Formats: sequence, structure tokens, C-alpha cells
Amino acid sequence: MLASLTPGEIEALALRAIEKRYAPGEMLFREGQECTGFYVLAQGSVKIVKTSPGGREIMLAVESAPSSVAEIPVFDGGRYPASVSAVDEVTAYLITKRDFQQVCRQHPEVPLKVLAVVGRRLRHLVSIIEGVTFGSVRQRLARILLEFAEQAGSDRFTLPATHQELASRLGTVREVVSRNLSRFQAEGLLRIQAREICVFDHEGLAREAETEIS
Repeated sequence: MLASLTPGEIEALALRAIEKRYAPGEMLFREGQECTGFYVLAQGSVKIVKTSPGGREIMLAVESAPSSVAEIPVFDGGRYPASVSAVDEVTAYLITKRDFQQVCRQHPEVPLKVLAVVGRRLRHLVSIIEGVTFGSVRQRLARILLEFAEQAGSDRFTLPATHQELASRLGTVREVVSRNLSRFQAEGLLRIQAREICVFDHEGLAREAETEIS
């Protein structure tokens, strides 16, 4: 989000940033809480989870530094729409809603640049809805593995989510995720060692991810 800001705009935000540190599993904020501001991730990863009234969870995303979370409620004044917790040791900087609005008044270009990030977030959410709605678990799992590889910038990466968290994100159960990962490995598409994934056949995995939507 900060990449497109000028040095002056970044300095205006940095002067107001409050450093926060979180241990693995610790909550940054919970779904439904009043929005105090958004967080810039300087170190570590967080997972974003949505919970249904019946208690069922779906993981929307894993965000790793450098990144940011909770920009949307800063604009619309609503409560946090999902819960965010630390995956590992996290250092984040909280920029309160009031301070951000003050920076926006002083630097009118900032909200336009941030809205570009919000737009990408919305597109990502649409792709998640598409993934849960269309295609088999196998296809959706292939897509998410390709997404992880893209985020890592390599076909060799550490799986940033447990099998249970993957199942939550894909709208299935852990056993189905484990079974399909084993099949991918048996078919020579990838290798799994603990939480390390090495994609041997990127094109083959991409073919598995293809889904016709009608």
C-alpha cells in the first residue's frame, strides 16, 4: 500500500504509527470489533479469517510483510469484517482511523492511492468466492498452491497454512486436503517434506487449476 506514496506522505504516516508486537496465534483484532485503524505489517505473517453465525470458519488470506490489513473499515467507518491473528512473530504498525483521516486531509492523493489497494482486495475476495463456488477441491487446491508459489516468488516455498487452515479456506475438511496433496505428490506434480513444498511441474499444476465457469 505504501509503495506508491511519496516520501512526504510516508513520513506523515510514520510519525503517527504505533508499533505493536504479536506472538504466534495472538489476535490483532476480532471480527465485529470497532475499527481503531489499519495495520502495516513490518515483520511476519497474519491470517484473515471470517466466521459464520454457526461458528464455521473460512480463511480468506494470509498476508506477509510488507503488507497491510484492515484498510476498508477505515474508509466506511464500519467494524472489522474479519478476524486477524499472527501466524508467527509479527511486528506491525497501527495507524489510527483519526490519524489516517488527518493525513488524507493534508495529502489528498493518499486516499486515491489507498483505494487502488482496496480495489485489489475486492478482486481477491471475488476470486475466493469463485474458488469456493466453482470447481472441485482438487482444482481449488491447485490454484491456492500456485498462489502461494507466486507470493513466494519461487516453486519452492514453505506452506503458510496448516492443512486445517487450507481446508477452511477451500470450504472442505482437512482429510480431503491431505488426500489431494498426496495425490499431487504421487502424480509427480510436487514434493512435500514437512511444510516445505517443491513444485516440479508448474504447468501440470496450472492445468489442474483450470476451471470452466458457466
